[in-house]
Amino acid sequence: MSTPTLLSFGHGYSARRLARDLLAEGWRVIGTTRSEEKADEIRAAGAEALVWPAEGADLARPLAEATHILVSAGPDAEGDPVLRAAGAQIAQARPAWAGYLSTTGVYGDRDGAWIDESSPRTPATRRGAWRVAAEDAWLGLHAAHGLPVHVFRLAGIYGPGRGPFEKVRQGTARRIIKEGQVFSRIHVDDIAAALRASMARPNPGAAYNVNDDHPAPPEDVIAHAAELLGLPIPPAIPFEEAEMTPMARSFYSESKRTSNARMKQELGVELAYPSYREGLAALLADLDPAP
Repeated sequence: MSTPTLLSFGHGYSARRLARDLLAEGWRVIGTTRSEEKADEIRAAGAEALVWPAEGADLARPLAEATHILVSAGPDAEGDPVLRAAGAQIAQARPAWAGYLSTTGVYGDRDGAWIDESSPRTPATRRGAWRVAAEDAWLGLHAAHGLPVHVFRLAGIYGPGRGPFEKVRQGTARRIIKEGQVFSRIHVDDIAAALRASMARPNPGAAYNVNDDHPAPPEDVIAHAAELLGLPIPPAIPFEEAEMTPMARSFYSESKRTSNARMKQELGVELAYPSYREGLAALLADLDPAP
């Protein structure tokens, strides 16, 4: 029996967390990256690295050997970069499962209302529109070629190395207040759990919201992080007065509560961190002592 093999395109934060579990179970993981420096990091974590796209890099063998494919690379104005570089080859691949990591940004702004996977995708940003186009392109491979694609719409990702604690410690955290602003989050461990659950229960063509149970205003998360650290809660700054980059400001253009019922019911996922409170408590336990 052949070794289960994950071919991970754009082997980033969430994919590396999944790979950690798979490698521990005896899987083979091949991660693509654009730089040799990141390739060294992938190898150091126990996976194989492929610098791609690059001159002389060939996907024929990895695609032939892959039992599972994961795509984390983000789209741009010209479409999905993985399909642009290797769409024809991927269309002919025959994995048991393929996953595309999208975002809940495809739904756009809902004024804080609850939504689920049946809700129309009405992106409010350029990046959200790119994601919708990328989702459609990957699902098109399922419809046209039978590639067993599953779409995972991830909420705001946090986890080790991606939490609010350092900014709070450094005094650079800001509690920007915008009336009614709320959104969902997901701990990277729970992303890995959802992907593994889907691998065990494939349903090609399905889309899943991957987020925790308790959407919350961003300022509440910052305040709770400060409380956990025993530091003063950063002062509130009205949204209209806050200085932000265009990307940061676009973040505040969307407010919604995203249901994860389908992920739980169809995949049987039990969240390790059902809210940011449990997630931050776990991150605090592993945090390096303050200097």
